[in-house]
Amino acid sequence: MERSGSYQREGYLQENYKYFHLRDTEGQELDFHFHEFDKIVILLSGQVDYMVESSTYPLRPWDILLIKHHAIHKALIDRSAPYERIILYLDGRYFGRSVPEADLLACFDRADQQGQYLLTPAKEDREQLSALFTAMEQALEDEQFGAQALRDTFVIQLLIRVNRIALREGGFQRPETTYNPKIAQTLSYINEHLSEPLTVDDLAGRVYLSRYHFMRLFKAQTGATVHSYVQQRRLLYAAQLIRRGVPVSKAAEESGFTEYSTFYRDFRAAFGVSPKQLK
Repeated sequence: MERSGSYQREGYLQENYKYFHLRDTEGQELDFHFHEFDKIVILLSGQVDYMVESSTYPLRPWDILLIKHHAIHKALIDRSAPYERIILYLDGRYFGRSVPEADLLACFDRADQQGQYLLTPAKEDREQLSALFTAMEQALEDEQFGAQALRDTFVIQLLIRVNRIALREGGFQRPETTYNPKIAQTLSYINEHLSEPLTVDDLAGRVYLSRYHFMRLFKAQTGATVHSYVQQRRLLYAAQLIRRGVPVSKAAEESGFTEYSTFYRDFRAAFGVSPKQLK
């Protein structure tokens, strides 16, 4: 089942929010990627591990995963089992304007501060969430007066429920696995030196591993090649600089791109807009 338009996995969100209820046996796997919007994933059934930043979360039914905008993440899906999930894309600016007295996206900030992104709702929470999903999907078919406003209220109720779980003691669950210390050290180094050349040989040497062993360990731990991870991080940093008012060409240079044509192509592919359109 798919609701509220096509399911887009990368780039920009053109609406205030998008709601999806998806069930399939494939669940397309992507390389590490990021979004310009906040994202909630609620597993209903299936076998999937989510890698978010430096942690891996094996999801269980009704687990709630909070992925803040710009967080690099990847889903590892067992294709032998039907994969059913609720996905919600959220434009934080809209919810800040529409409900100014309540910080409805505070749960994402809390997750980011703690470095923990997984919530496990209690039985009562699950029942309330299930009722909200049913009401939301009925409202998506509604074309009567006030239908859009009704849908908005269901999304707001969902965010209130998620925030209450996040504020509860023990609401967040620690990841089951974390990166190997050498890979964690490498990720920190990459993030701190994006404007500099970052070769596989140099990164491997810094953690005293052979090139071959380092590449295998990095791929096994992160699910991405070294080149792919570095490119994603550089694009993210460039977008941050552009939003701060840094000229596009300088943002490309400071984020480590030596060829503007490569930067432009990769930026547009990741964000769905050109660097100038982002600015």
